[in-house]
Amino acid sequence: MSENLLQRITLDPDICHGKPTIRHMRYPVTMVLDLLSAGMTADEILADYPAMEEADVRACLAYAARLSDVKSIHRVLA
Repeated sequence: MSENLLQRITLDPDICHGKPTIRHMRYPVTMVLDLLSAGMTADEILADYPAMEEADVRACLAYAARLSDVKSIHRVLA
């Protein structure tokens, strides 16, 4: 299911300097994640950005989850 959600996240060098955005719109994934982490609900975000859909918010979360899925962490000696 998250694969379908991830299709909503687009990369275009002509939009937001190539940052991941929602469906080729000027809504960066980081903006949605920042709003969620600041305590806004998905409903509040959707009310403020009517072009977005509920699945777009879930897509941002799925994208963040995919990025944070690391297999291992290696300590770099200083």
